[in-house]
Amino acid sequence: MKRLAVYCGSATPADPRYMDLAREVGRTLATRGIGVVYGGGRLGLMGAVASGALEAGGEVIGVIPEALAGSEVANRDCTELHVVEGMHERKKAFTDLSDGFVTIPGGVGTMDELWEAISWAQLGYHSDPVGLLNAFGFYDHLIAFNRHMAEVGFIRPAHQNILIARDSLPDLLDAMASYVPHTPIFRMKADDL
Repeated sequence: MKRLAVYCGSATPADPRYMDLAREVGRTLATRGIGVVYGGGRLGLMGAVASGALEAGGEVIGVIPEALAGSEVANRDCTELHVVEGMHERKKAFTDLSDGFVTIPGGVGTMDELWEAISWAQLGYHSDPVGLLNAFGFYDHLIAFNRHMAEVGFIRPAHQNILIARDSLPDLLDAMASYVPHTPIFRMKADDL
């Protein structure tokens, strides 16, 4: 994995653990020689991931929509900053520029990015690992819900391991590095669906 898209919140929670975590994620990826592709902002966890990676000498590629780039939230310190038309182009760029996806705590936008990465993997638009860092138990309920969707039958058996969830970043990165792509829907026969 040469580059990972990091999905996270642009907010700054009151609990400082989240900002510390984001900086550590950026720093760890940089020290492992993994470039960061992220939302291009300088605020909240997003900015902390970029700062952590840059301070450790890592590559940071920001992808930000035009509407946000002009409102002083764009991080001009990135190695590269791509300004795109909108959110669809942003998420496509994340996929095109990355070898996988890591989601750390965030809100609605973060969930949108995570679920799209999983959906695109199911379909076959990419075959990269999709990781979820369940720091502080933040995603316990989401992991349980994902398991529930599988148990009910809304996630096919072939796709139940697309989401790779771990409680620590080293464990998550190791699991992602050993990810074996599944059979995407585009290559399944109607009887398998």
